[in-house]
Amino acid sequence: MVAPRNNSAHPSPVFDRAELKEALDRALAEAGPEAVARRAAVVAVLRTTLEAGRERARALLDAERNGRACARRLSDLMDGLVSALHDIAVRVLHPVQNPSTSERLAVVAVGGYGRGTLAPGSDVDLLFLLPYKTTPWSESVVESMLYALWDLKLKVGHSTRSMDECIREASGDYTIRTALLEARLIQGDAALFAEFEQRFDREVVQGTAPQFVTEKLAERERRVNRAGQSRYLVEPNVKDGKGGLRDLNTLFWIAKYVYRVKRTADLVEAGLFTQEEADLFRRCDEFLWRVRCQMHYVTGRAEERLTFDLQRQIAEKLGYSTHGGLSAVERFMKRYFLVAKDVGDLTAIVCAALEARHAKPRAMLDRLVGRFRRSGRAISESKDFVIDNDRLSVARPDVFERDPVNLVRLFWIADKLNRAIHPDAARLVTRSLKLIDTDLRKNPEANRLFLEVLTSTNAPEVVLRRMNEAGVLGRFVPEFGRVVAMMQFNMYHHYTVDEHLIRSIGILADIENGRLKDELPVSNEILPAIRNRTVLAVALFIHDIAKGRPEDHSVAGARIARKLCPRMGLTDAETDTVSWLIEFHLTMSTVAQSRDLSDPKTIESFAATVQTLERLRMLLVLTVCDIMAVGPGVWNGWKGQLLRTLYWETEIVLAGGHSQIERAQRVRHAQEELRRALPTWPDSEIDAYLARHYPAYWLKVDLERKVKHALFLRSADKELRSLATEVATDAFRGVTELTVTAQDHPRLLAIITGACAAAGANIVDAQIFTTTDGMALDTIFVSRAFDMDEDELRRGARVAQHIEKALKGEIKIAEAVAARPERAASKAFTVPPQVMIDNALSNRHTVIEVAGLDRPGLLYELTTALGKLNLNIASAHIATFGEKAVDVFYVTDLTGSKVVNPAKQGSIRRHLMEVLHGREKEREPRPAKAAVAAR
Repeated sequence: MVAPRNNSAHPSPVFDRAELKEALDRALAEAGPEAVARRAAVVAVLRTTLEAGRERARALLDAERNGRACARRLSDLMDGLVSALHDIAVRVLHPVQNPSTSERLAVVAVGGYGRGTLAPGSDVDLLFLLPYKTTPWSESVVESMLYALWDLKLKVGHSTRSMDECIREASGDYTIRTALLEARLIQGDAALFAEFEQRFDREVVQGTAPQFVTEKLAERERRVNRAGQSRYLVEPNVKDGKGGLRDLNTLFWIAKYVYRVKRTADLVEAGLFTQEEADLFRRCDEFLWRVRCQMHYVTGRAEERLTFDLQRQIAEKLGYSTHGGLSAVERFMKRYFLVAKDVGDLTAIVCAALEARHAKPRAMLDRLVGRFRRSGRAISESKDFVIDNDRLSVARPDVFERDPVNLVRLFWIADKLNRAIHPDAARLVTRSLKLIDTDLRKNPEANRLFLEVLTSTNAPEVVLRRMNEAGVLGRFVPEFGRVVAMMQFNMYHHYTVDEHLIRSIGILADIENGRLKDELPVSNEILPAIRNRTVLAVALFIHDIAKGRPEDHSVAGARIARKLCPRMGLTDAETDTVSWLIEFHLTMSTVAQSRDLSDPKTIESFAATVQTLERLRMLLVLTVCDIMAVGPGVWNGWKGQLLRTLYWETEIVLAGGHSQIERAQRVRHAQEELRRALPTWPDSEIDAYLARHYPAYWLKVDLERKVKHALFLRSADKELRSLATEVATDAFRGVTELTVTAQDHPRLLAIITGACAAAGANIVDAQIFTTTDGMALDTIFVSRAFDMDEDELRRGARVAQHIEKALKGEIKIAEAVAARPERAASKAFTVPPQVMIDNALSNRHTVIEVAGLDRPGLLYELTTALGKLNLNIASAHIATFGEKAVDVFYVTDLTGSKVVNPAKQGSIRRHLMEVLHGREKEREPRPAKAAVAAR
């Protein structure tokens, strides 16, 4: 399927040097003596050679599927062009009959090009090495070569330095030193280059290994932080991301510097790698080069980020296909993340070897374990393990063979003692994975130890990640092994499935340790009341374990739990609860974000599903951990408030209380909370303001936003504005908030969403309310367009101005939306369109749920279509999950009744499906007679 078919260290060339020389000589002869004509003739021949060579390399890449061979061929191609230019410059354009000692020049490849590898869009890094200072001859040669390379549209990174300058600058600058470390002579004075190599080794490298290693590892840390700390980001940077090509480069730079090796094969002779590990290094290098070269060819530029749009194309190029519930792109990305993991393993091996040589200061590999204690005391928990170099390691090399339970016990002790695991021990673990068999999986002691790690409040996320990276987790829990490195091909999930599950366990520990009490007050309060935290931890660990299967992962996951939980020692009752939590782990989030929580039927239905207070508590905490582990910015205060409201409303029902009484008490509590937050407001003014909002508002909105709303509406009232807007940015969530107040009417929501669409603002969420005096108070959240707040606020102000003009009737929304430039939808994703119409979810309204591929203007088109169908929107619930939009509308017909007529429902479904397919035609809406109810 995807294995490279040519592993030759010296792949077949893509051009013939002798033929190139003949073509150049012929072109020069035909061009005559005029310099401009000669240069044009040379460039024309080289351009033809370059384009043909690149296409030949591309064809061989597709045929052989060997990325490193492609990179070597492209480097050889560039060597040929540079050599030919040098030959023409010194032989034809600037010949010297009797050159002096200063009229010498070596053309040297440095950096990545110096390694003999180039991607199609890579820079060509050249050093023009001189014995002394620049002479008129050397300046002329360099200029002639550079002008020709620039005429070829190549990105050339170049420097012209004397040998002394190279040594001096390399001594003071690690970037220059690293580039020169891989210097390779292309053409020119070989003796000059040999002298440089000797001086560089003697005057720069010798005796400076510890400093170089420290700087390179610190540089790697900075680079990884810029590209994204986790190697499991779903749009990874192939060159600079964690587990990418630059990590392999860094390993080789360090090995070359410390062990004085020249080739990967030398790493085995130096004792740094075993033969298997050296082979792994080469396989990782080849795969990453294969991906990178294809990315450059597909995009026509030096694209290093493997975006969603590219992933599908590269998966096809590399020969992946759909199989076993995973799409071709998901299988490709799983392979990518497994390679990134292997690169991480190789990094740990090198770091351990450097520590043993004292070439690297003692440091922890992961900053997350920075709180681990540093103590030299003996380990009382087991005689099979010791503290080595301040880390947990094995006492003897046979500890795992003698007792395979030690493969789990090692991580249990690491968590118990707050110790990092020594890389040598981790290396031995990966070599012992075959010992994890059926007997060990059934071993009660091994399962007890694993369960204690899973339920630890110390650092379970760190320890589980170490278990996963070592390969233990996937072998000990084979069902978990199926989701290791599995990406979810959507824009919602930021991490692979295994990373998501591990992060969710870490969030649970953070809640229990009180680190999130301000952000998650209810979860922090109720977690101690949960009687069986083990059940909650196990459910979190396996809630997505059935992802990637053809059937619903919640149902399949519940079935896996029934098999897995007894093995871990859980009782039948505990197993039932874990299974239930997994089957319904999406329910609370769905209800909170897409249902009207002020509708009693919503709470009654949810309470009937949950049934007990213990389940409700566990489901809330599980839901919160699940959402927070999806990725940065996914959790926000609005979702938190919705979940809290749903929890409180359901708690009352399950506890046998009277919902209306309790709701009234909580409304009063919320009002008093706002009163305390506005101490300068006169009592009469705040009393009047509190009376302006319906109970649903007080239950659904968090205090911070209530304060903003109060100040916003107060300002509008003082300025006698019946229409007002306000703009704020939220960099963390990556959204801009547009708050609008206006006289409410049935078409208001459609006009606001249409104005956003016409202004090019993509709506990702919305909060919609009506006050008791008939004013709408709507907050629309749109995607950011600029990184800087100043720029984004100016853009938000323009969108707000568009909304105000639309509401004043100064612009026609339908025309403005139709006139907006069409933006091509992403071809990376497909979301099957769905329209659900339900009369059982509410006592008063028909609930219409619409799901499909999100796009600018979708919400406007949906609300406009509902208006044309003479439906009144009582409330709308807008949610975006990456590329998927899920919009729910509570509607009635013009008489205020539910839509029960089958023909009418069919018409609604047909019109909304046309919108989702982009086929809805603009028609003038019929005027709706009834006003929007409390929204």
